[in-house]
Amino acid sequence: MRILILGGDGYLGWATSMYFSNRGHEVHAVDNYFRRRAHREAGTDSLTPILPDLPSRAAAWKEVTGKEIAVTEGDLTDWDLVERVFREFQPEAVIHYGEQPSAPYSLIDRHKAVFTQQNNVINTLNVLWAIRDITPDAHLVKLGTMGEYGTPNIDIEEGYLEVEHNGRRDTLPFPKLPGSLYHCSKVHDSTNIHFATRVWGLRATDLNQGVVYGIETEETRLDPRLVTRFDYDEVFGTALNRFCVQAVIGHPLTVYGKGGQTRGYLNIVDTLQCVELATLNPAAAGEMRVFNQFTEQFSIMELAEAVRTAGRDVGIEVEVRHYDNPRVELEEHYYNARHTKLLDLGLQPHLLSETLVEHVFEVIGRHRDRVITTGIDPKIRWRPVHEAVSS
Repeated sequence: MRILILGGDGYLGWATSMYFSNRGHEVHAVDNYFRRRAHREAGTDSLTPILPDLPSRAAAWKEVTGKEIAVTEGDLTDWDLVERVFREFQPEAVIHYGEQPSAPYSLIDRHKAVFTQQNNVINTLNVLWAIRDITPDAHLVKLGTMGEYGTPNIDIEEGYLEVEHNGRRDTLPFPKLPGSLYHCSKVHDSTNIHFATRVWGLRATDLNQGVVYGIETEETRLDPRLVTRFDYDEVFGTALNRFCVQAVIGHPLTVYGKGGQTRGYLNIVDTLQCVELATLNPAAAGEMRVFNQFTEQFSIMELAEAVRTAGRDVGIEVEVRHYDNPRVELEEHYYNARHTKLLDLGLQPHLLSETLVEHVFEVIGRHRDRVITTGIDPKIRWRPVHEAVSS
């Protein structure tokens, strides 16, 4: 299968590119290196030392495995580039990770908020238009987020809700309560994708992914040069990855507020499984499927206690500290999200209790001298701080 991977230089994008290439698919990866630029601007970096660009990574992959990953360096908001890639490669599946992925980044300032919305929404519109006009049978597998739903006081269904109102019934998209301007951009994407399937007859799967953790995959273990990036800072690091790095270097775990915030989580190797299952079992023409992509639910305090216990098992004393919550979110709430569709397709979950921290601690320990501690504590606030002005 010809598989186009957008955002192929990222944490998940590079791992996915190798995963599909390793299984005999023809892979083409596209990236504009936004994440690298954002880290340079902030003075932070990946914990793992990654090669300087996608051509270097693809060359190392070919040297190790003999297999090709084609590369295009460029911006998906550039229609000319998107059109050229689609016409030349003619993808059968499009796996779309290529967006600004951080809620905190979207709230640093007005410029970054506007960039997040323009980058994410416009590049996805370009992709939808390219599929419509160039490869109309291609299946779009789009990385969404469980954060689109927020934390409603009802069970979260997989994308749709059967509604009865004034004696009539219909099945409608599940109501969205995005918690950041980044999450708003993902809701806009979902709306546009739904339109494209209903009106243009495209086929799409929206993967509302939970929080991903982990470092290694089957492919990254083949050679140190094939490692994927691993972020641990407050902007791009996911909760459990941050906690594991903090534990290894002796930094208190940064629990925001009470720590009752509950979300879905999955191991990076399960992300690869989920994307493969969605890709190899495509949606029908005119259909937008929604899969809630996670394997387990945990509160932040449950994660912190899991890291503290695992640290104790390997001789590390872990301090848990409650920080003033920089976000506007419920710290105690109901949370029950359904996630059966990927299990029905054959997902075999790697559970936190079986996979977590001893191995992750060991990998982090090898790179602990690369930790930039100034990027750990939370500084970006959801709500503006108005300073009193003396008269």
